[in-house]
Amino acid sequence: MAHVVLLAGGTGGAKLARGLRDELGPDLTVIANTGDDLEIYGAHVSPDPDLVTFWLADAIDERGWGLAGDTFAAMDQLRALGEDVWFNLGDRDLAIGLHRAGRLAAGARLTQAIDDLRRAFGVPSRVLVATDDPLRTWITAGGRERAFQEFMIRDRAEGPIEDVEYRGEVTPAPEAVQALKDADTIIIGPSNPVLSIDPILSVLQHELHAAKAPVVAVSPLVRGAVLKGPTADCLRWAGRTLDSDGIVDHYEGLIDALVADQRAEHVPTLETDVGLNDPESRRRVAREVLEFAAALA
Repeated sequence: MAHVVLLAGGTGGAKLARGLRDELGPDLTVIANTGDDLEIYGAHVSPDPDLVTFWLADAIDERGWGLAGDTFAAMDQLRALGEDVWFNLGDRDLAIGLHRAGRLAAGARLTQAIDDLRRAFGVPSRVLVATDDPLRTWITAGGRERAFQEFMIRDRAEGPIEDVEYRGEVTPAPEAVQALKDADTIIIGPSNPVLSIDPILSVLQHELHAAKAPVVAVSPLVRGAVLKGPTADCLRWAGRTLDSDGIVDHYEGLIDALVADQRAEHVPTLETDVGLNDPESRRRVAREVLEFAAALA
């Protein structure tokens, strides 16, 4: 079985990861975005690695984030005590973040702390991060710069976006570097290119260019539209068009092919329905991406 590495962040990347797990099991490695991480309530929260893990474990809540059936007693109590609770964490989610903060304070690397969660949920596929160092996405909009979660959650992603930065003195995590070296196929998930994938590329772009495996991007656009989040605003800020050519332009020189429901002009394109709304479609898209990548190789 070929070993596949998926770069992912947000719901689209997590959904594709779930489809790929059905096809690959332990032969799948996900490198998840950590530009969204934050320290809050004494916890270290890693939203994208956790989201991927919850999806891979079939433990995701029906709202699309957090754990199924989680309660929010801790947040309710913090509000009752007068805390400004703008970032909502379920009780089990909070426990995960508190455990992670303790592990990091005791000297564990972020890679190890993320793997604690994967093992606890019995996920066979690996979930890695690009770097063990603090990496944070900062966004300027309305003349004011904020960390990603404040922009996204507190301020409801009100644009237009004026600038995006990935801050931190970081070095690549050795597990992520080795995964890219060993990969037979590398997939860039249908995630926001600017907010979910570029933070990973800011750390691992050299390793991706050096990788021998074909690199295939899956478009985050479904029938020319963005299903969730500020992807359209981000692409406009980056000077890209909201279509397959815009996605290819964003990853220029990095990808060998694109999977999308609209053909791109300058790279081989597998034209297919890239909607991921149910288990059958997630498995179908995963299978088609893998077959397409194998043909490229």
